Amino acid sequence: MDPQTAVQKNGTEQSLLEQRINRRKFLLFSGTAASAVVIGTACSKDVEVSGNNNNNNNGVDLGSGDFGILNYAYALEQLEAAFYTQVMATPYASMPAMEAEFLKDIRDHEIAHREFFKNALGTNAIKGLEVDFSSIDFTSRASVLGTAKAFEDLGVAAYNGAGKLLKSTDYLLIAGKIVSVEARHAASIRELLAPNSFADLASLASMGADNSKGLDAQMMPKDVLAIAGKYVKTKINANNLPTS
Repeated sequence: MDPQTAVQKNGTEQSLLEQRINRRKFLLFSGTAASAVVIGTACSKDVEVSGNNNNNNNGVDLGSGDFGILNYAYALEQLEAAFYTQVMATPYASMPAMEAEFLKDIRDHEIAHREFFKNALGTNAIKGLEVDFSSIDFTSRASVLGTAKAFEDLGVAAYNGAGKLLKSTDYLLIAGKIVSVEARHAASIRELLAPNSFADLASLASMGADNSKGLDAQMMPKDVLAIAGKYVKTKINANNLPTS
């Protein structure tokens, strides 16, 4: 290939790459704006809440009712947002440009989710949680992507399990919008780790997935928090959450 042709080829590939990146960012920001409108509408409605969201000897109380479930989701989104923020602050060695763009998009989604719940909860929001990522090697691609896979799979299972506990259809709609995004994250991370593994449900059987029926994982809050607790220093009290 002559130099001029090589330059043209590289320029075309770079243009296509930029188009893909710009399209993802357009979808990211347009989706964020639309979700903000929905959640703002939902928050205008009163939802019964009980419990104490302050920190005490029993830990940070998530509360009860729909606001308790929203605080539960808020806690998980805090964890994910903190993780991806750290990933992008200290990228692993030789992180490819496309992987960096994917991980930045996921980081921005998780931050948006975190802020949605914080705004929805208002004065009922729990405080910011202190995380513990000491078990993660942020210099290792395998460690980072392996943890990302675990977080995303857990997040999908958490939303699926909590959906039936919500009474407000507005909040259920928001949860549905968010869990679909979390599932996209999970598929993307799986594909980075092992090509063509994005639709593998069989590996999630222990989390409630049924591959034969095409049903994804689902887990109840107490089981999710038991796993997520490894990465959270702040003690969380979920005793007042609805169970059915």
